[in-house]
Amino acid sequence: ITQHIGAYQVTTKGGQEVTFLDTPGHAAFTEMRARGANVTDIVILVVAADDGIMPQTIEAINHTKAAEVPMIVAINKMDVEGANPQKVRERLLEHEVMVEAMSGDVQDVEISALKGDGLDDLIEKVLLQAELLELKANPDRQAEATVVEAKLDKGRGPVATVLVNRGTLRTGDIFVVGAESGKVRAMVNDKGKQVKEAGPSVPVEVLGLSGVPRAGDPLTVVEDEGRAREVAEYRQDVIDRARTTQTPTSVENMFSAMGEKQAIEFPLVIKGDVQGSVEAIISSLEQISTEDIRVRVLHSGVGGITESDVTLAAASGAPIIGFNVR
Repeated sequence: ITQHIGAYQVTTKGGQEVTFLDTPGHAAFTEMRARGANVTDIVILVVAADDGIMPQTIEAINHTKAAEVPMIVAINKMDVEGANPQKVRERLLEHEVMVEAMSGDVQDVEISALKGDGLDDLIEKVLLQAELLELKANPDRQAEATVVEAKLDKGRGPVATVLVNRGTLRTGDIFVVGAESGKVRAMVNDKGKQVKEAGPSVPVEVLGLSGVPRAGDPLTVVEDEGRAREVAEYRQDVIDRARTTQTPTSVENMFSAMGEKQAIEFPLVIKGDVQGSVEAIISSLEQISTEDIRVRVLHSGVGGITESDVTLAAASGAPIIGFNVR
């Protein structure tokens, strides 16, 4: 799903507002996590009742676990012939996702996006989870936000969709976002209307940036333009220096960097040519783990090493090992 804005708000019948964030593909999701941008509070994992668990579903589960965020499973396509939600629940057990029906703690809900069945239940479960987590933010302070999506628009210049984490963002605010700075010229909400301010959890498109930031960059409001430019220039300088001096870290460096910590966890991303090999490799790695160091497989799969594998590995500083793959 690729809306232009990437995030939007719905108002429930009870008048409560829920912000939904789209993750088209999973790379954006990982990068946001990697930068400590705690954007998502609750993950909704959509699984098709007639297809069951796909490779990208497994990838999404791995991302959610790495981010340590609670999950709600939405079993979609309940209107299709041959829909078997029970099979989906059983398959989820293989990936350590236990729904309440299987005496676990993950909520699940059967929905049909086509007919709109079960969507109210889904929203209710999201609100219930939010209540349990006691999610709160202070609107009366300078805004901090996170970039969800950014692009270069023909008529409007650099435009960034941001989600406000805390505080309130107002027209005229001067800000720094990643290695760019700017002043809020205008803000457009997910309905396409111009707004003067945006509080916590409100997604808006911001106009008035000096350049296009990266998805996941934090946006911080500062006191004046001089300060904003100074911070942005310093960050750009750091990025430029890193590009010229970065050397790939070896496994040995990783151990010495981990220092004197107890029980080192060694993250890995593993790709293989067939599922059988991948399973065998993982189980043998788990068998050689000791009390001092144990292998933690962030993600494993069949097929070539893709950009999203690299993103996930970079987020956690993990090496990627490919067996018989491009």
